Amino acid sequence: MEDAQSWHVVKQSAGDCKVIPSSEVEDDNSEIVEKWGPFDSEGEAIARRVGLIRAGKCQPI
Repeated sequence: MEDAQSWHVVKQSAGDCKVIPSSEVEDDNSEIVEKWGPFDSEGEAIARRVGLIRAGKCQPI
């Protein structure tokens, strides 16, 4: 059974973006420069991350 987890794409201070569950997103985290989401599925968040890399907003890992 799959729980209703939402996902975010976060840009870290190094310039790379990661897909993380919403439970790991903290507003006071100084490593996070920008964040996008929430997304309903991890696949949707990954697709957005790819788009952000292509647009030059994120660096690939």
